[in-house]
Amino acid sequence: MPPLLEVKDLKTYFYTQSGVVKAVDGVSFSLEDGEILGLVGESGSGKSVSALSIMRLVSDPPGKIISGEVKFMGEDLLKLNKDEMRSIRGHKISMIFQEPMTSLNPVLTIGKQLTEAIELHLKVDKQAARDRAAKLLESVGISDSNRRLDDFPHQFSGGMRQRVMIAMGMSCNPKLIIADEPTTALDVTIQAQVLEVLKSMVANTNTAVIVITHNLGVVARYADRVNVMYAGKIIETAKATELYANPRHPYTIGLLKSVPRLDEPKKDKLVPIEGQPPDLTNLPAGCSFRSRCPYAFEKCAVETPPLLQVGDNHFSACWADVRKAVPAKK
Repeated sequence: MPPLLEVKDLKTYFYTQSGVVKAVDGVSFSLEDGEILGLVGESGSGKSVSALSIMRLVSDPPGKIISGEVKFMGEDLLKLNKDEMRSIRGHKISMIFQEPMTSLNPVLTIGKQLTEAIELHLKVDKQAARDRAAKLLESVGISDSNRRLDDFPHQFSGGMRQRVMIAMGMSCNPKLIIADEPTTALDVTIQAQVLEVLKSMVANTNTAVIVITHNLGVVARYADRVNVMYAGKIIETAKATELYANPRHPYTIGLLKSVPRLDEPKKDKLVPIEGQPPDLTNLPAGCSFRSRCPYAFEKCAVETPPLLQVGDNHFSACWADVRKAVPAKK
């Protein structure tokens, strides 16, 4: 049986005055029903553009999906016309955006914004849509839901607005939810509450989720599998437990070392990744991470490493074996 989502060699470029920005440059991955996939990496690594490409929401111009396949339930989304794609967005695939205050319309009530998609995609009348919207708000922990439907976004706290976004994402029983930094604007306690709500709803409906985040703690707690992105490419992919226990790409190792952990002895300092991400309009030859990598050698400057299998369902795009190699002193 084919996977729910299968992305093959996806390339999305932005044509700017400074040159062609290769934001997504040959990304491939798959996702099964009910699976939670974490997509991590620094800002500018291509995480959000990958999600927008799947949804066909890349602004054209300057952005353009150059090539690849995005097969969802066996159908290539890149070949659909605008009306066909519109019938899928919000219905079979929904997206929870990073900042709910900019995603919600400030002059429309929460009820109006929730019921619009329900009426459109589920073909129900206004009262049935309102009843469903009220139940959705209750399911994400918003009490007195019938009254709150008539409130505007500014009358909700940041955590409540994000709960509304989750309710909106789940409103039409989608098969896939893409959550783009869903907790960035929230404090730590509210982050945990919101993610627990999302995880609970996903478990009850067998919905698949792509969680885009820079928070490795979120990934460790909620994701089944992790794709690590750098300079528009996936450079390591594995089950979450395997990735944290046995990272095989120097960039992944750097990310994990730069995060404080409670299960390790207290350290004086965290170890940052030196240098800056490459200019996506002028990518270097060979490995894009080479200039920041302590394990780099001559081959890294000439050949771009492909994703190679390094374990059970564990792939890494690195020429060095970090288990044996000795990092160069800097």
